[in-house]
Parts: sequence; C-alpha cells; structure tokens
Amino acid sequence: MKVIHLSAVMLLAATGAGAQAQSAYPSKPIRIVVPYVAGGAADITARIVGQKMAEGLRVPVIIDNKPGANGMIGTDAVAKAAPDGYTLVLLASGPLVVNPVLYAKVPYDPVKDFSPISLLTSYQYALTVPTASPIKNLAELVATAKAKPGQLSYGSTGVGGGGHLAGVMFGLMSGAEFTHVPYKGAAPALADLLGGTLSFTFDTVVTAAPFVRSGKLRAFAVSGPRRASSLPGVPTMQEVGYKGFDITQFQGLLAPAKTPAAIIERLHDEVTKALKVKEVADRLATEGGYEIVGSTPAAFGEHIRSDLDRYGKLVKDASIKPE
Repeated sequence: MKVIHLSAVMLLAATGAGAQAQSAYPSKPIRIVVPYVAGGAADITARIVGQKMAEGLRVPVIIDNKPGANGMIGTDAVAKAAPDGYTLVLLASGPLVVNPVLYAKVPYDPVKDFSPISLLTSYQYALTVPTASPIKNLAELVATAKAKPGQLSYGSTGVGGGGHLAGVMFGLMSGAEFTHVPYKGAAPALADLLGGTLSFTFDTVVTAAPFVRSGKLRAFAVSGPRRASSLPGVPTMQEVGYKGFDITQFQGLLAPAKTPAAIIERLHDEVTKALKVKEVADRLATEGGYEIVGSTPAAFGEHIRSDLDRYGKLVKDASIKPE
C-alpha cells in the first residue's frame, strides 16, 4: 500500500494553485507607479506604453503618480508592494542608479528589491549656448572657462540630474572650472540661458532641439555615444575629443523582487510588442525625444549594475553632495 504524506499533498496543492493563479494572470487592473508628477517625461512614457500594454493584457493599466523625494517615495512604495505583477514602477535613471550613490541612505536596494522587466527608452543631453554668446565652439568654451575659473555658469534641474552630471563630467574631463546653478525645472533654466544669465546648459535633446532649429541656441555636442536623431548634425562629446564621455539616461519598467518569472516574462512580452508598434515609437520620439531601446530582463539588470558603478565613480571623483 502506497503512503502519501499529507505535507506532500499540501505542497502539490499549493504548487498547482500557484501555477493556476499565474496562468490566469492578469485577472484585474495593473497599476504602474510613476514617481513623478503627472505630465512629466516618465508620465508621458507610462501612458503611451501602458495604453498599448493594456490592449495585449486585456485588463486596464492604471497610471499612479507618486512624486516626492527625488522619485524615492513612489519607488519605495513599489519595492514594498506585493510581488504579484499588479504593481509595477516606471523609472528614469535617477531613483534607481543615481540616488543610491548620491544619498547616504535610500529606503530601497536598487538591485535586490526589484525584478527588472525591460528597458524602454534612452535619452541624452545637448550642450547649448545662446546664439548671441561670443563663444563659438567647445574649444572656446573650455579656453574661456580656464581663463576665468568659475565665472562661466551652467544650469540644471538639480543636483544629481542628468544635466548636472553631464556638466560635472565635462568639468572633470576638460580640466575647466564651471559654476553649477540648480533650478527647480527645465523651463526657468532655459529662460535664463536664453536671456544670457547662464553661459551654457546640458539640457535634454527634446527640450533643446526646437531652440537649436529656430536659431535661438547653438549646440556644440550631445552627451551620448551616438548622435541624436533629432539633432543629426551635432557631434557627440566623444567625437570632439572627450573619449568615454557618456551621460545617457534611461526609462525602464520594473516589478517588486520575487515576482514570479512567468509573470515577468508575460509583462516583458507585452512591453516588447508595445515598443515595436510604430505609433508608440513615433509618439515617444515626438513627445519625449526618446530613442527606443527595449531589452531582456537580464540585460536591464546588468545595465542597472553597470550604471550604479559608473555614476558611483563620478559622484565620488567630483565629491558631489546632495542638496
């Protein structure tokens, strides 16, 4: 007579129930937390991609804005959410790979507390000066800064933002001394640049491109390893002599750690399908100035670890302190 232990029966039942629950996924609305204000860059991406994902998943995808603490409030909320595939987070680089190396303490671990799903987009920055500026090229900008240490200023959206990090890297690699002026948004920094109060900025390409095309700003270089599709005539910093210069930031979709692999795979498949839709790619390029990236969950995880190392070194080398 065969004896079946009760514990084995319970384990089989639990496993079967878990498998059935995953196979039925999703059975209710999915929430994508965006740790920034509504109408911002990540919010736009979440709504464009989320809408297309909803079509494939056949459940509503709800965008939930939870701004605050440089993106850490919403990010932490997802880190502590149930790993059931119904609460996700759409992040830009800052909360995931900059804040953990900039601040002495953050309430989540960027590697251990999340299950990456996919990179979505990348974006870079353009170094621009007002058209009225007497500085005509990058070499003149560096020469002027070295002749007048600290007298040339650049604006950004805040300490640790991409524009600030690009300016810091530029100063380290050129040996020139610039004065950083943090703002509470791109608009006031741009206004001061156009008015001549600032010497230059590293602003997102999508923000800078219309002013470059209209002749109000002059672009010297872009911050990524490849030229921006919206400014194809502008060289990269690497092309003009700054080997290894790269401030390219990303947007990506993640779930809480320990989310079942089958659910991550399903979400990854739907994200991949969404990013391949021409309408989605066109809207992301037009409304956000983004380049479509996409990735496997494993590749996204490696990208996170690599950026943590890269930005950690930059923060340490430049002795950057949070505001």
